[in-house]
Amino acid sequence: MRDHPNGEGLAAKPALPIWTGRATNRAQWLLATAGVACLAFGIVLAVDASWTNVPLVMSIVGCLAVGVLMLFGTLAFVHVAVKVYSDVVEVRCGHLGLPRRRIRLDHVAGAEFAPSLTPRHWGGWGYRWRPDLGVGMIVREGEGVILKLGDGGTFSVTVDDAQTAVRVIRGRLGLGTTGKAAGA
Repeated sequence: MRDHPNGEGLAAKPALPIWTGRATNRAQWLLATAGVACLAFGIVLAVDASWTNVPLVMSIVGCLAVGVLMLFGTLAFVHVAVKVYSDVVEVRCGHLGLPRRRIRLDHVAGAEFAPSLTPRHWGGWGYRWRPDLGVGMIVREGEGVILKLGDGGTFSVTVDDAQTAVRVIRGRLGLGTTGKAAGA
């Protein structure tokens, strides 16, 4: 959209990203399949059930709840997409793009390449927070980007071709394109 003639700004068309990257965890599809199986089993029990049997009703509710939680919980973190714009780094998870994190580059103090981010160190897959590591979106084991934020915090994300992402971010920050690997 364009600016209104009287100077009142309307939403501007977003700029194209300078860099785009992605990471996928195919193992999450196995967990999503297990979620679908639990959901299907709960539906089969519900259709064939005698609703006067309380333990059976509890089993049906349990299967449905576990199935929904497994299905949506795993599909939300089956992949992550990272986009670097001229002024923002945007990170989105899953098919719906949620959770999403937008970090303005003027709030970033530095960027480092991490050769190996592991779910084990973060307490599992997903959107994580650890006092010693900061915040991270971890969808698989492997390379990633660690952003040093101006407030002293860090944000880590697993993404393919993380070295290029770090080079682009450091270039936008005017820090040069050489950066040591985190933990090196």
